[in-house]
Parts: sequence; C-alpha cells; structure tokens
Amino acid sequence: MSQFLTRTPVYVWAILAFLVFRGVLATRDRDITMTRMTIIPLLMLVLALQSIGARYGLASVAMAAWLAGSAAVALQRWTFGGSRAEAGVAPGSLRMRGSWTPLLLMLAIFVIKYAMAVVQVVRPQVAASTGFALASCGLLGLCNGYFLGQLACDRAASHRILRQQQRNGAQPAMVDAV
Repeated sequence: MSQFLTRTPVYVWAILAFLVFRGVLATRDRDITMTRMTIIPLLMLVLALQSIGARYGLASVAMAAWLAGSAAVALQRWTFGGSRAEAGVAPGSLRMRGSWTPLLLMLAIFVIKYAMAVVQVVRPQVAASTGFALASCGLLGLCNGYFLGQLACDRAASHRILRQQQRNGAQPAMVDAV
C-alpha cells in the first residue's frame, strides 16, 4: 500500500488538499453568490464523468449505473431535501448553512476514484468486470446525485430569495466568501 501512496502523482494530493479545504469551509455558515454555489457540485461531476469516460466510456453500462444512482439521490434531495440557502447579510448574497455532508461526499468521491485507479493497476481484470464497473460507478452516482439534487434545491431557494430582495429594493451584490 505504501508503494501506491508514494507513487501517486503530486497533483492527486493537491486535489485532495483542495477538496478538504473546500469541505471544511462548507462546514461553516457563509455568504456566497449563486455562481460560487455551483463550483463544488460541478467539479465533483467533472471528476466522476472523467473517471467513467476514461475507464469505461460514456456510452457504457458503467455510465448507466452512474446515471441511475445519480438520478435516484438527486430526485430524493429535490423532493425531500431542504435548501441550506437563506438571505445573506449583504443585498444579493446568500447565507449558506454549514454542513459536514459536502466534505464527507467529496472524500467519498476521492476515495472511490482512487480505489478505481488502484484496482486498475493491481487487478485490471477486476477493474474491467461489469460488477466492479456497476458498483464503483453506481457509488459515484449516489455521491454526485446528492450534490446535484442539493444544488437544485439551493438554486431554487436562492432564486426566490434574490427575487424577494429585488422586490424589496435591494441591489444585487457580488459577495463571495472563500
């Protein structure tokens, strides 16, 4: 195992550090813009689709497993999940309540992708199997579905909040918290 850790490219550790940094920030209440709200869900989407596309192709059973997992959880979040967005302090800003869930899901996606890469090197025949593709890509889909469903909830609430602020005469502000 130590060989995998030492032979892992530096950029992989940089990605992990960025994800941990952003995940820890997400645990605190903060003011952000709607644009900023989409960064992590889209980054997680790109990372998952890149992994699936590179290993199995985007027109594969692995992609179908990702879509099924993603759709199921996104629908659950959209239907039953609540928004974390509230009116921000500055006009045009949004106050996002902190949560540990984004950090945990980002780490889950990182670990799944890392495990997929390790299995690809150690046991390529297992990595190429349908069962492995279904399981790993289905898990990625579950994680991405949470992000996408939560983003849909938060964006819908954000649109209502910002429209209400505009009706009340507030001018949109560009507030971003790192």
